[in-house]
Amino acid sequence: QLVESGGGLVQAGGSLRLSCAASGLTFTNYGMGWFRQAPGKEREFVAAINNNGGNTYYGDSVKGRFTISRDNAKNMVYLQMITLKPDDTAVYFCAAARSGGYSYGPLSYDYWGRGTQVTVSS
Repeated sequence: QLVESGGGLVQAGGSLRLSCAASGLTFTNYGMGWFRQAPGKEREFVAAINNNGGNTYYGDSVKGRFTISRDNAKNMVYLQMITLKPDDTAVYFCAAARSGGYSYGPLSYDYWGRGTQVTVSS
């Protein structure tokens, strides 16, 4: 089970930190990713991290503004977001990949959370 938290309403230029709590899986075996989906748009890759946290990968639209990290002792993955823009408004989903690697493709992920809403006002 993956449960996201930390979403909310923020002004443009602001920051948010999303969290994802994992349970029921051997967390250290899984690569983790964040995706987002805005109304009327396809699900978009945001960031990914491999199972030991040694490698990360970002979508072009968030590079330099978002940082993914994980705490394997707590079974948690985080997404620190700064300099937020109205275009970042979306539901953000956490996902887990049994392969342990990091991937931008949603089909690489085996488990998904229900999402948390992020709204950035202009």
